[in-house]
Amino acid sequence: MSWTYEIALRGKPEHADHLQTWFDDGARETYAGLPELAAFDLYTPAVGSSRDPYVNDGAGPLMLLMLDFVSRDALAAAAGSGAIAAPVRDVASDIAATGAAFERRFYAVGEGATPAVLQAPFSYVVRYHHPADDVAAFIENYLATHPVTQARFPGIRSIMCYLPLDDISASSHIGNNLKSADYMIGNEVVFDDVEAFNAAMASPVRHELRAHYHEFPRFRGANTHYPMTRRRLVG
Repeated sequence: MSWTYEIALRGKPEHADHLQTWFDDGARETYAGLPELAAFDLYTPAVGSSRDPYVNDGAGPLMLLMLDFVSRDALAAAAGSGAIAAPVRDVASDIAATGAAFERRFYAVGEGATPAVLQAPFSYVVRYHHPADDVAAFIENYLATHPVTQARFPGIRSIMCYLPLDDISASSHIGNNLKSADYMIGNEVVFDDVEAFNAAMASPVRHELRAHYHEFPRFRGANTHYPMTRRRLVG
């Protein structure tokens, strides 16, 4: 388990260079220096031809900044102080920024009994948004069916589920520069590269997961699936 804050930065592909300049000119250093930060990962759209037989949601955010803290209290302090939202005030107006705090749970892969650490660089980042008829039932169903099935993907390296901490998220949404992501739950499956991901998506496990999807308690929000490359900056 870990305590994580996600900043998602979305815009047109032609704005990626300007966003990178914002990141390099101060945001990276500011986030890396947050008190009690355990890890800092930068996610960007994956290069290569990724193939999921059921969905194609495009390249996803230009950046995901994932800030992992040593405790829930440390995450809450960083969010409540405005330190997480502050650098986003300097992002160009053509970039949309959302923020969300999570309890992040790690799961075992293959036949292992110990949750797998996050090491491999290719991530399939999945998010489910409100609303649902019964959010608690939806989350319970997802946690009961998806991680245990995903563990049988060939080549799987890590599995994580993200449970929103709405009270902490609300304290971080200062002004209009960092809006709510409105998530119900998140998921991430991790592979060595796009080829390993494509092999997993072509396996029978992917079809099992789709069958689980059709059995979810009714929800009406969006669900997104983005292939992304992760780079560890701190930790």
